[in-house]
Amino acid sequence: MNLFDVYPLYPITPVKAVDCTITDDKGIEYLDLYSGHGVISIGHTQPDYVAKVKAQLDNLSFYSNAIQNPLQVELAEKLGKASGLTDFSLFLCSSGAEANENALKVASFHTNKSRVIAFDNSFHGRTSAAVAVTDNKKIVAPLNAQQAVTFLPLNQIDLVEAELKKGDVCAVIIEPIQGVGGLDQGTTEFFQALEKVCNANDVVLILDEVQSGYGRSGKFFAHQHHGINPDIVTTAKGMGNGFPIGGVLISPKFQASYGLLGTTFGGSHLACAAGIAVLDVMESKNLIATTNTVSAYFFEAIKVIPEIIKVKGRGLMLGVEFDFDVSALRKKMIIEKHIFTGGANNKNLLRILPPLTITTDAIDTFIVALQESLAELKS
Repeated sequence: MNLFDVYPLYPITPVKAVDCTITDDKGIEYLDLYSGHGVISIGHTQPDYVAKVKAQLDNLSFYSNAIQNPLQVELAEKLGKASGLTDFSLFLCSSGAEANENALKVASFHTNKSRVIAFDNSFHGRTSAAVAVTDNKKIVAPLNAQQAVTFLPLNQIDLVEAELKKGDVCAVIIEPIQGVGGLDQGTTEFFQALEKVCNANDVVLILDEVQSGYGRSGKFFAHQHHGINPDIVTTAKGMGNGFPIGGVLISPKFQASYGLLGTTFGGSHLACAAGIAVLDVMESKNLIATTNTVSAYFFEAIKVIPEIIKVKGRGLMLGVEFDFDVSALRKKMIIEKHIFTGGANNKNLLRILPPLTITTDAIDTFIVALQESLAELKS
């Protein structure tokens, strides 16, 4: 059997990784400034994380959600404390797309409505309703397109309010910082007004923190930069440091009932062990403070490159924008300079999403390699 060929691949085969360094099958070391789409939060194979997951594997890796699992309770308590959302409830699942599916489902049940407001250049996943609220027609099949979704531009609250007043909207879903779309974000004024109009029209406000959450923005959740209180928050990626896990954080306004949501693998013993380890390491290593320190350094240090027309993002969810397509630049950085970076729907943007353990020395290495690559592409 062959693999279903849906991924364009670089000719690199990683076999080992430690912290921010990946080693391939030829022994070549790479600086990881992309974390596999922002997934690696506490560093590759972090020792405490590895030990906790291995220990759990020796005891019990999985049983269904038909039995008590104290690890789920521990994870929920620690996540509430770390995020400040102590009065929210947690539903555990296995991915960001699954988290967004369940968030939209809760909103639709709660309001008994079905239309969703999403935003231009958004990305919320590749399944059913999650891909329907993703602004990329190339990945939306006719089946998905049956969902009632209205896409609006960021930072135009009057357009949002006009749609909500029609009375058929169940939810507004928004990324605090757009990921795949290219690091655009709403203003604080826009987010605060969005919260108000959603509350005034009994519309559920969902903050998709799948990529921007878990400290990546410099706060535990990126929406906290704006001082707002969403109804639902979704998370995944950095939550498991590579282990498949997702979560839906649900405010007290929603009533749970048996069978309302469900999943086979979500909240397994092994997934919870990984999730707990991530939170423990984030706290013990003070990684949100590290994120802010390295981010401030990056914003200053990157100024030495005149070809950059804009630096986008917050914390360690960053992008550098040029006035040309960066595909060749990104390829050169990976193949010749041995540095992993990411692309975006904005073809002129190079995305930087390193583990939160990244150092300023690594940022210096990146900047030198970027300068060299730009010069070589011009010659």
